[in-house]
Amino acid sequence: MSLFDFAPLDAQELSRPLADRMRPRTLSEYLGQEHILGEGKPLRKQIESGHLSSLILWGPPGVGKTTLAALMATGNNAQFIPFSAVLSGIKEIKAVMAEAEKIRRLGRITVLFVDEIHRFNKAQQDAFLPYVERGDVILIGATTENPSFEVVSALLSRMKVYTLQALTKAQIVELLQRALRLPERGLGHLNLKVSDNLLEEIAISSNGDARSALNTLELAAELAREGEITAEFVADALQHKVELYDKSGEQHYNLISALHKSVRSSDPDAALYWLAR
Repeated sequence: MSLFDFAPLDAQELSRPLADRMRPRTLSEYLGQEHILGEGKPLRKQIESGHLSSLILWGPPGVGKTTLAALMATGNNAQFIPFSAVLSGIKEIKAVMAEAEKIRRLGRITVLFVDEIHRFNKAQQDAFLPYVERGDVILIGATTENPSFEVVSALLSRMKVYTLQALTKAQIVELLQRALRLPERGLGHLNLKVSDNLLEEIAISSNGDARSALNTLELAAELAREGEITAEFVADALQHKVELYDKSGEQHYNLISALHKSVRSSDPDAALYWLAR
C-alpha cells in the first residue's frame, strides 16, 4: 500500500502523524488555492478533463503541493511515483523513466512527483527533458523557491508554473476543526474540548502552514488532561513561532523590499519589525 492508497485505518495507521492522516482524499476536501482550483479555473479543468500536463507547483511549505499532485494522479487513474530530489540522482531518474515508458505502452500514464525539484542540478534536470517531451511521464515538480531562478529554462518552457498561496487563518481553523471531528483519520475518538480562540491562536502561529498547525494540535492533544486542551497546553505545544526566511533565496529580498517600503513611508514600527526579521 502506498501513501495515497486509501483504506480504513487500523491502530498502526493511527500511529502515523496527524498531518499525514489528514491529507485530503478528494478535491472537495482540499482547502485553499481557489485561484487555480475553483470552478472553471485552469488547473481544475485539467484535472476534471483528465488532460494532465507537466507542471510546477510553487509555494510555501505546508500548503498541499504533494497532496495536490497525488489527487491529480488518483483522479485520473494514473500511476503515482513520488520522487525526492534530496535522495535521488540521474541513475534513479533513468530507472523510473524506463518503468514509466513501459507503463505508457500499456495505456496508462505515470505522474512523477518530484519534491524539492530545485535541489536537482542542471544535469539532473536535463535528464527529464526527453521523457517530458515525448509524454512518457507527467512531471509535477514542487518547490518553495522561485522556479525562474532554480529550474533550467529548457525544462521550464515545457512546464506550466502554478503558484500556491499560504492558507488563510479561517482555512487553517477549518482544517483543525475537521481533525478534531473525524474519529478515524483525526482526533475525533478523543472527544477533545478546545475553544475557538485557541484554534485561532494555533492558526495564526502556523503562518499559513497546514502541516505545522496539525502538528501543534497533535502535540497539544497529547498534553491534554480530562479531554480539554487549555491555553497552557497550546503555549507549550507552540513554543516559539518560527518565521519563514531564506538567507540566499527570494524571501530574503521580499523582506528587504518590505523594509525599504516601511522606511520610505516613514513607519518606524514597521521598519524595525522588518529589520528584525
